[in-house]
Amino acid sequence: MFVTFEGVDGSGKSTQAQLLVEWLLAQGRTVLHAREPGQTVLGESVRDLVLHGDEMAPWAEAALFAAARAELVAREVRPALDRGEDVVLDRYLDSSVAYQGAGRELGEEAVRSLSLTVTGGLLPDRTFLIDVDAETARARAAARPDRIEREDSAFAGRVADGYRRIAEAEPGRVVAVDGTRVPDEIAAEIRERVRDIL
Repeated sequence: MFVTFEGVDGSGKSTQAQLLVEWLLAQGRTVLHAREPGQTVLGESVRDLVLHGDEMAPWAEAALFAAARAELVAREVRPALDRGEDVVLDRYLDSSVAYQGAGRELGEEAVRSLSLTVTGGLLPDRTFLIDVDAETARARAAARPDRIEREDSAFAGRVADGYRRIAEAEPGRVVAVDGTRVPDEIAAEIRERVRDIL
């Protein structure tokens, strides 16, 4: 089973990914839990560069995220799935579609196509979009925002709209979850949705 978590910064997606992993492990399942970008040496280097480095061209940013994704899928995700393990990712290709495709206005289809190419077309069985309004997300966000979190409200609005379009276009894969509730309530809904694909 391959599950991803998406949402704007501060939505609570990382918390929900962790809660799902803990539940799956308690069921006796073997789980690969990773964040994007990250997990591999290349991925962690890209993470530092895109989140804490200098300004860069939008397509350079998109290409770096795609490179980290390609490495993660090749070295970690596909091998885990081939072994019959569950994979839970904190962000995947929908983040690029929303942040670079919509937020940076590079074109959602162009950015999606790049990610599908570098991952060999690998899509999750289920994606949980933790949906919160911009004010709630900003209130929850880190005290020391990274390079992308420092973008203005117009950028944040484009990203949120991008996520909504993804959910509308792929209702069979993407489940929008109300992220304004308490974490345990959200986690219970996610577990119910995951039981359908176990």
